[in-house]
Amino acid sequence: MRASTDSPNGGAPALLKSRFPPATSDFPSLMSAPATDLAAAGAHANQSGRRQILVTSALPYANGQIHIGHLVEYIQTDIWVRALRMHGHEVYYVGADDTHGTPVMLRAEKEGLTPQQLIARVWQEHKRDFDSFGVSFDNYYSTDSEENRVLSESVYLALKEAGFIETRDIEQAYDPVKNMFLPDRFIKGECPKCGAKDQYGDSCEVCGSTYAPTDLKNPYSVVSGATPIRKTSTHYFFRLSDARCEDFLRGWVSGLAQPEATNKMREWLGESGESKLADWDISRDAPYFGFEIPSAPGKYFYVWLDAPVGYYASFKNLCEKRGLDFEAWVKAGSKTEQYHFIGKDILYFHTLFWPAMLQFSGHRTPTNVFAHGFLTVDGAKMSKSRGTFITAQSYVDTGLNPEWLRYYFAAKLNSTMEDLDLNLEDFQARVNSDLVGKYINIASRAAGFLIKRFDGRVQDSAMHHPLLEQLRAAIAQIAAHYEAREYSRALRQTMELADAVNGYVDTAKPWEQARDPANPVALHETCSVSLEAFRLLSLALKPVLPALAEGVEQFLAIEPLTWADAGKALSSQQPINAYRHLMTRVDPKQIEALLAANRDSLQATEAPAAAAAEATRKSKAAREAKKPAADETPEVISIDDFAKIDLRVALIVDCNIVEGSDKLLQLTLDVGEEKTRNVFSGIRSAYKPEDLKGKLTVMVANLAPRKMKFGMSEGMVLAASAADEKAEPGLYILEPHSGAKPGMRVR
Repeated sequence: MRASTDSPNGGAPALLKSRFPPATSDFPSLMSAPATDLAAAGAHANQSGRRQILVTSALPYANGQIHIGHLVEYIQTDIWVRALRMHGHEVYYVGADDTHGTPVMLRAEKEGLTPQQLIARVWQEHKRDFDSFGVSFDNYYSTDSEENRVLSESVYLALKEAGFIETRDIEQAYDPVKNMFLPDRFIKGECPKCGAKDQYGDSCEVCGSTYAPTDLKNPYSVVSGATPIRKTSTHYFFRLSDARCEDFLRGWVSGLAQPEATNKMREWLGESGESKLADWDISRDAPYFGFEIPSAPGKYFYVWLDAPVGYYASFKNLCEKRGLDFEAWVKAGSKTEQYHFIGKDILYFHTLFWPAMLQFSGHRTPTNVFAHGFLTVDGAKMSKSRGTFITAQSYVDTGLNPEWLRYYFAAKLNSTMEDLDLNLEDFQARVNSDLVGKYINIASRAAGFLIKRFDGRVQDSAMHHPLLEQLRAAIAQIAAHYEAREYSRALRQTMELADAVNGYVDTAKPWEQARDPANPVALHETCSVSLEAFRLLSLALKPVLPALAEGVEQFLAIEPLTWADAGKALSSQQPINAYRHLMTRVDPKQIEALLAANRDSLQATEAPAAAAAEATRKSKAAREAKKPAADETPEVISIDDFAKIDLRVALIVDCNIVEGSDKLLQLTLDVGEEKTRNVFSGIRSAYKPEDLKGKLTVMVANLAPRKMKFGMSEGMVLAASAADEKAEPGLYILEPHSGAKPGMRVR
């Protein structure tokens, strides 16, 4: 059930692993959508047409960081959820950390923590990353919760009562040093087929063979290094091979939206009367971090039983907070809708075990399950050595805009299970061309004229221009593409419309119209049409770029956009606000820094402490050696080098202490632009905030914004200090003559 590259407790069945090795359609209108999608779109609407929809993504495992491979799924789900909310439907998107299992237990032990302490820390990290990328969970919870324990026991007892649970004695590998049974992935040895060394207990990464852990040659425990012994234990099984399960699943599979999923399900099921389904081991022996099985001391639910129940536990927690009727949403016969977004590597669990568990425990079954493919970077599997195993936090720390990645993924996502590739050169080119060159450019070209010449008010008669009618007519189709998960089509159509708008502006030439003060009507019309077109394009992009859309709504002084707003228009009754830059371009240096950061993080985690300390010492010595002494002449640069630096006079409008830092002050700077700049500066040792307010200083205005722990820093103030600050302490910001004005360039 997890969105993790780690495979806990044996991971997926051998059949699934042989089909999906580890790694990371034209749709012109709603009427041509697949029948299953159309059914999902309206079969459960209430009389008012307002649907009730529960949506989940796979639960990330609580033993690792969120990386960009995970984000494919969460971004895909979030876009779908936002698009449905824009119709006014009652949509709840819930998630949780998947917390149980042997890997969490052993990692906590290694770090000297309790499992609860470890998962609490990881939960904070995961929630931070999802928030950074605009993933709009209504509730983000944990599978290690009382709600999940009660629900898991309830499901188990209902299945037991219906005759779907039985016990069997099985022989397993046992670590005699750690006194624990070993999951498949915690046993290594030589492949019984090709002889490759250090292969896991379930499959060989060299020849691709699958096998039982007992087949390994010269096996050893990954936990202790000891040679495993064989030991018998009583285990609990869910009888998936029961004819009732087979009959139910053969009917349920016909409703899946993706043909690939349907075909895979039918392959797993086999021909009628010859089912390939095997019973499912749902128990693990102590020691194990999880929920103990009722009336079975020392036996615990296998994580894959309680993890999907965690969907409901998170939703139940939300229902209790908001006063919703949980039972009305999840019990058999419910008229609500339920959708799961997952990676194709866990399709087996979500299309066999999970719906069967729900069906025979008295719950409603999923309306649909949507699987996506794996992510590669620059055409290859994500690699730590190449720096392409990119964590969500490193992306943010490098200063890259999370909405750039949302847009790029969306531009490649469709309703199939195809893999997708993050090509970093294409990422830079597409974001800069589409979002900045085509889309943002429309507003920047028109807003200034409208504010300066027409008091920020549009020309009402221009709102009926044929170009605008073309855009309005396209919005319903774009919304339908989103609901069908054909995001690439939605964005392709949106950018085609943006091309048409830019063509209109290029033909009208508002910069030339502005030179003719005797005929302002044409200029007013051009600016009005351009900004209304920008509003409509923003509406089309809102599910993908929610933060940017919010900025547009503030700029245009309008209410939050919904699909119904396609039929509305800007009005002269409400002037727009001053234009502020809404998005910057991707800088190639940011991509280089991102790759370097992830290579560096790999080295930092893998290098022994002594080696890391030595590397730090050498790095510091090298930096010190490069520092020019007070009487040395620094490296000579050309006038062209100096001209690249945009130095501006800045007025310190406000200054505050940064809580949590003993070095930084937060400066609010007026540099003659329409908005102030936020800059963090390490000058707290030399100045009190009240000493700096109202002073002039000099700042580097074209320094790339930098995401810091305390916020975004949008430049750098200049200060002087001695070459050896310890020997001769002192720090002095530069202050221009009192006649200087904010925004003046320093040449």
